[in-house]
Amino acid sequence: MNALDVLKARGFIKQTIFEDDLHELLDKEKISFYVGFDPTADSLHIGHYIPVMAMAWMQRYGHRPIALFGGGTGMIGDPSGRSDLRSMLTKEQIRHNVESFKKQMSRFINFEGDNAAIMVDNGDWLLDLNYIDFLRDIGVYFSVNRMLTAECYKARMEKGLTFLEFNYMLMQGYDFLRLYQDYNCVLELGGDDQWSNMLAGEDLIRRKLGKPAFAATCTLLLTSEGKKMGKTAKGALWLDENKTTPYEFYQYFRNVEDVKVAECMRLLTFMDLEEIAELTAHNDERMNAAKERLAFEVTKLVHGEQKAVKAQRQARGAFGGNQEDMPKVTVEKTDFMPDIMVSAGIAKSKSEARTLILGGGVSVNDQKLTGLTLPAEVLASGEFILHKGKKVHVKVILK
Repeated sequence: MNALDVLKARGFIKQTIFEDDLHELLDKEKISFYVGFDPTADSLHIGHYIPVMAMAWMQRYGHRPIALFGGGTGMIGDPSGRSDLRSMLTKEQIRHNVESFKKQMSRFINFEGDNAAIMVDNGDWLLDLNYIDFLRDIGVYFSVNRMLTAECYKARMEKGLTFLEFNYMLMQGYDFLRLYQDYNCVLELGGDDQWSNMLAGEDLIRRKLGKPAFAATCTLLLTSEGKKMGKTAKGALWLDENKTTPYEFYQYFRNVEDVKVAECMRLLTFMDLEEIAELTAHNDERMNAAKERLAFEVTKLVHGEQKAVKAQRQARGAFGGNQEDMPKVTVEKTDFMPDIMVSAGIAKSKSEARTLILGGGVSVNDQKLTGLTLPAEVLASGEFILHKGKKVHVKVILK
């Protein structure tokens, strides 16, 4: 099959330009394509996952992925979808984050073989640019009037778009041009919020070199209410187990909305479409088995099979009442429940914990808490089962 057909069948593709020409090109030859990742943190998160999986599918059909890390663009910060200015990172922070990205990326993409993926850092060409030469060589192809209508700038325009951020589109467009010249890269893939920036690169190549180039965006993972998926009680859903544990990662997907299970399977796993359709055909209690399968497959891809098995066992222990298998957390001994809940990662803050407790949403050993302190006998025992609502169950050990 044509790789573009595969991506469309699984629901990856949101927007393309010159789609018929791209489809014909993918039929005729194997291409190089890229996805860009700005190192704004020291871990990839679930928002990066879909473009990474798109890369993996393209590679399976013989095309070469280029993972472009933004050692240069990270010094500016992408304004897309932002209402405020991103925090400025140091070169040292960016280098550290790029190294962390590289380690995680190797779990999904093959860096050996005939169409082995490669990793490139745009800091190699952006950090030492001569600004006047850059403006004369690249800036002449960008229309300010057109740039001001770009979707990626709209949110920032309300509070004031800085000239620093305004340069971002030129930098990303230049990235595509350099990858075209250095690696014969003809396609950029990315999140749908990157569409304006991606068109800038495709247009730059066509205008400056007179050569065909293509762009395609991937679907954003959204809830049924249209909000981005991937937010947990601790914040973003990270691929780094030190930020989001395999159990927390597993539980997130075990608890997704029923209507999103099939979509998550298509986008986040390598499961066959026929199997996905069969597992999600019934909108009843059988959907629980589909959710378990989804959570296991995604956790296995991100953290490996051994940790996925352990996370599944912990989840079954937590919801089946098996204390030996349920997740455990050790915290400093105290009788003040808001402190315990924050230390255990059950609440973001003491005020949130208080609200949950006083609202009747917290139980200890199946007894609903009515105050902010642990019962004396529970404190003396040194351990207890903490329940937050119907979906969080953890064994707490006091030390």
